[in-house]
Amino acid sequence: MHYLLIASAKNVDYSFYKSISIFLISFFSNTFSAISGGGAGLLQLPALIISGVPYYQALASHKFATVALGIGGSLRNYKSLKNDIYIALQILFFGLPGVIFGTSLVESISEEYLYLLLGIFSILLGFYSFLKSDLGLLSGNKKLYLIHKIRFLVFIFLIGILNGSISSGTGLLVTILLIKTFGMDFLRAISMTFFTVGIFWNFTGAIFLSKIGYISSNILVLLIIGSFTGGYFGAHLSQLKGNVLVKKTFTVVCLSVGVSLTIKALKNFF
Repeated sequence: MHYLLIASAKNVDYSFYKSISIFLISFFSNTFSAISGGGAGLLQLPALIISGVPYYQALASHKFATVALGIGGSLRNYKSLKNDIYIALQILFFGLPGVIFGTSLVESISEEYLYLLLGIFSILLGFYSFLKSDLGLLSGNKKLYLIHKIRFLVFIFLIGILNGSISSGTGLLVTILLIKTFGMDFLRAISMTFFTVGIFWNFTGAIFLSKIGYISSNILVLLIIGSFTGGYFGAHLSQLKGNVLVKKTFTVVCLSVGVSLTIKALKNFF
């Protein structure tokens, strides 16, 4: 009896500290994600996997949680979305089919190749952001020709496939694509990413992935609370500090996500 009581106490303590750890990881990873426009999966997704959650369930839980991130960030930055509704509709109309297609590939393709591809691309984005000192600091409206519009929609569909299959870092890709295509600044582009990718893409992906297996409601609640509060707090910081802080954070997160995904892929290869 004494042994059972001690064992129960240890389990309660372990469960409590595990819950606190998951919440803190979710809060801080989503705070940085809210500032940079993506990258929450850098800490949150691996933390779930390390804690014993199967990959597909961890990915679904992560996606449900990042919906809260999208809502938290959008609530803080909703004013900047008013003039870009047409762009948001394009991202949803062409991106959601990619997300759904991506979720169908999760069980049939090798994760290592996707991790390596996205990792290398994220590193290149980080260096590009670092070298282009004026990237995303000023907002404008570029004149687009038909070829530019088609290229944008093709990239949105392809990024949607990546979002549905591996999730980590795809928000960063959409953010930089919006900046390069439409001449947005970081704050404007990230607001669009929150609204489209954070809420609608991730919710759609989570629904389809949740059909693969059971999702722990206890973990999900902690992730949602951490994502929402982290998203709102990060968006608040980005508004206070402006595009310079956002650009620096974007660069660091891109490089971190890229290195993390590349190492993960190479470990699995060798």
